[in-house]
Amino acid sequence: MARGDLTDEQWVRLEAVLPPLPVMERRPRDRRQVFDGIWWRARTGSPWRDVPKHYGPWETLYSVFRRWQIDGSWARVLEKLQVKADAAGHIEWEVSVDSTVCRLHQHAAGARKRGTTLRAGRVRTAWRPSRTTTRSAARAAA
Repeated sequence: MARGDLTDEQWVRLEAVLPPLPVMERRPRDRRQVFDGIWWRARTGSPWRDVPKHYGPWETLYSVFRRWQIDGSWARVLEKLQVKADAAGHIEWEVSVDSTVCRLHQHAAGARKRGTTLRAGRVRTAWRPSRTTTRSAARAAA
């Protein structure tokens, strides 16, 4: 077992929620080996061609990953694992968001503010509503 591969206990839990094996004429590759290879690739972010040989051919890993992605198997596996973990009390569904650590896009910091601004070489000393807005507001009030 390589570092980062699933333990026997993890594999038993995961194997119970995996989709059934497709019917083929030949014996399929070991599912644990394939899953560990997919997991290695997801964990490292490397290209499929760089998956170590002991996980099997990268083409097999990719085809299983892609097939499960297209037919929604990954979402079903995640949902089943979450249901089991929630029933066992391992998941806490409370979410706390602290807005002081939310970062904005770099361009969001340069918004124009009311008051003194420098623009095109001139200084604006106070904010004034546009005349078109003032006229339309006056007409609407009358």
